[in-house]
Amino acid sequence: MESLIMTIRSLDIHIKRYHIGAPRKVVLLHGFTGSSDTWEEVIRHLPSEVEVLTIDLIGHGQTAKPSDAKRYFVEEQIEDLHELFQQLEWSNFTLVGYSMGGRLALAYAAKYPVDTLVLESSSPGLENEKERKNRKLSDELLAERIIKEGILSFVNFWEDIPLFVSQKRLSAEKQLAIREERLMQSEIGLANSLKGFSTGVQPSYWKSLTKLSVPVYLLAGELDLKFCEIARQMDHELPNSFRKVVKDVGHAIHVENPKMFATILKKVILEEE
Repeated sequence: MESLIMTIRSLDIHIKRYHIGAPRKVVLLHGFTGSSDTWEEVIRHLPSEVEVLTIDLIGHGQTAKPSDAKRYFVEEQIEDLHELFQQLEWSNFTLVGYSMGGRLALAYAAKYPVDTLVLESSSPGLENEKERKNRKLSDELLAERIIKEGILSFVNFWEDIPLFVSQKRLSAEKQLAIREERLMQSEIGLANSLKGFSTGVQPSYWKSLTKLSVPVYLLAGELDLKFCEIARQMDHELPNSFRKVVKDVGHAIHVENPKMFATILKKVILEEE
């Protein structure tokens, strides 16, 4: 494994590469409060013929955390990814995104070519203007709370939201690892990620779905009813999609059942039946 900081469009971005030089390539984008570390158990189950690139997204992990929330806009992050891939001379890869990372992966694929798109518990954003305004406001209030009360208080709140209730069934060791990954984040990074890349701030990509010709795999955990329904709606709009509901897991499939997630990825990347 190679871990390094690359300067992309004046932003220091932390990446990790595994199985360098392998013929197939996959990029993994984490969710809010996550980092490249979230994928390590999945990567252990992937074959050596797959080169893996993980990225700490802006405001997260070891990547820079600018004070200007506009630097977190989805349009900026798309260009950061594209410049990163160009510097690495990466093309013809599978792009995987979880939750917030899935929104970014979809936005990237709407503008630049990828071989295949895998969206785990992801959404194209909000179409309804009133919903967008309400979400923007609630995320701004949450961002202010993070700055005012600090990371520890926020993580205590965040790990108890209904979206992550199924993670309470994980081992104490795994729950502690998830908590520690969240606690390593910074107030300014998470707050600006909410302000600049909230579902209420980013454009809606629902109308872009019909134009996506690449294969899109939609993954949702059966205990995550909200994102199961979003995946069903996306499946209806996409011209070349495959939807899978993963049994007995919630929002973070790759965390709750990393072996199953890796098995699905392997079939997608290696084009196995």
